[in-house]
Amino acid sequence: MDEGLPRTVSIKGIVKETPRIRTFLLSESFRFTPGQFVMVWVPGVDEVPMALSGKNSISVQEVGDATSAMFALEEDDLLGIRGPYGQGFSVRGMALAIAGGIGSAPLLPLALEGDVGVFLLGAATEKDLPFRKALARKTALKIATDDGSEGRRGPVTVLLKEVNLHAFDHICVCGPEPMMRAVLKVLHDEGIADRGQFSLHRYMKCGVGLCGSCAIDPEGIRVCREGPVVRGDRLIGSEFGVYSRDASGRRKPVP
Repeated sequence: MDEGLPRTVSIKGIVKETPRIRTFLLSESFRFTPGQFVMVWVPGVDEVPMALSGKNSISVQEVGDATSAMFALEEDDLLGIRGPYGQGFSVRGMALAIAGGIGSAPLLPLALEGDVGVFLLGAATEKDLPFRKALARKTALKIATDDGSEGRRGPVTVLLKEVNLHAFDHICVCGPEPMMRAVLKVLHDEGIADRGQFSLHRYMKCGVGLCGSCAIDPEGIRVCREGPVVRGDRLIGSEFGVYSRDASGRRKPVP
């Protein structure tokens, strides 16, 4: 089926990963590269981009109107889907994955395919860590939590000191933008920003590169087309980690 055509899928199962993250198993499977996304239409609410966490699944954190509405859905309820879209992770050789919370969703299929040697996973508390068992079966999993309830105490970036970054051909990152910005700075200081692959999140309207709502300064990279996964050296000196834009196009600082 043409990826540009919207289609209706039904929910075949719902998995509670954490108190605020659920995986929705869908009636359709997708051919995709880990890191690609789909536009998900929640009937009567909104259409939003979501990364695929598997060939027939999306994993969602409850953060806004659309995701809150999804948390009220049940099996056999319907969603609209367009995609998959964008550029995913491109991995050849040894990869390090770094994820914060729901940022582990687009990295999960990469790890399950056996392409990740070490996976650094962070969250606020032990209860907020998704996919731990699945990841531990496929990769060397290291954990950090803000409150120290599991693994190292602190943000996931504290784990960077426990790995030799130069030993990895690719460093794949997804999570809160301040965390990703901190990782980018470390890679830049080490002279290996080009090894970083960062999964970006920006407000999207069309998802196919026409409206420009997701373009980032100053290069004008369209996150929906040239991204969402962008090489680290292309982000040096950009708006990444500094500001983004709301639905009206106004700048808003990254927290």
